[in-house]
Amino acid sequence: MTFNINVKKLNENAILPTYGSEYAAGADLYACLEAPVTIEPGETVMIHTGLAMEIPVGYAGLIYARSGLASKKGLAPANKVGVVDSDYRGEFMVALHNHSLSAATVEPGERIAQMVITPYVTGVFQVVDELEETKRGAGGFGSTGRK
Repeated sequence: MTFNINVKKLNENAILPTYGSEYAAGADLYACLEAPVTIEPGETVMIHTGLAMEIPVGYAGLIYARSGLASKKGLAPANKVGVVDSDYRGEFMVALHNHSLSAATVEPGERIAQMVITPYVTGVFQVVDELEETKRGAGGFGSTGRK
C-alpha cells in the first residue's frame, strides 16, 4: 500500500526519504549538515534532516535506528523509537546517541535513521473493578520464559 506524503524542504540540501529496497518498511532519513558532526561516547546530538512532513491523520511516523549505523558506529536514536504525530509540522530531527566507546562522525547526507509510517488505534481508557483473567495473569519481566 502506498500514499503520498507531503514534504517541505526547510533546507535546499535536504534529501527526501528513500526506501532501500522494493519491500523495505522503513524509509531512510538523511543528515542535513553543513559539515561532519562528531558524537563522543555517551553523547547525544540532535541531527537535522532539513525536512518537515505531513503524516496523515490516523498514522504515525516511527523513527527507528538503522541497523548498519547502530552496529558499525554505535549510533542510534537516544529515545529508542521516536514518535511523530500527524499534527506535527516542525523539522524532523533525530537525537543520535553514541552507545560505543569511540567517537563517531556523522557525514552530511549520511543515512541516520529510518521512518516507518504506521496506522494506530486511539484507546478510550475506562476504569473497571476487574480485568479479564488469563493464563499468564500478572507475570511479567521474563516470566513467560520460565518453566
